Amino acid sequence: MSEFTANALQTVLQGEDVAFTETPVCGTKCIVHRQGSGVVKLRGITNQCKARFLVSYSGNIQIPTGGTVEAISLAIAIDGEPLQSTRMIVTPAAVENLFNVSAQVYVDVPCGCCSTIAVQNTSGQTIEVQNSNLIVVREA
Repeated sequence: MSEFTANALQTVLQGEDVAFTETPVCGTKCIVHRQGSGVVKLRGITNQCKARFLVSYSGNIQIPTGGTVEAISLAIAIDGEPLQSTRMIVTPAAVENLFNVSAQVYVDVPCGCCSTIAVQNTSGQTIEVQNSNLIVVREA
């Protein structure tokens, strides 16, 4: 299991990844992360056909001052492609209204291969993210 966090408020541009600045827990060589990056690498180190990981994200999102009041969203992305089934959408009534969002997904990585995961801003504008928490658990 590994946990990656970013408690400080950060600005995330449209289409960019949420950065994770702290690594409270990183207990396996199958999950690799560079401090401050938004990308986590999952490695298929297994004697089976595939390695299975459970990826969970939660955090707070808001429209920054000067932004347009409309629906905003994040999604867990695999190899750079946001998964629509993990899209976390909120519609704040005003700028700087924080909303908590969360999603999780299973990710299968073939033996000997690698995949990357990230949490991506899928909104039509820049958003602010705070108290991000990404947990990755090697299930099988």
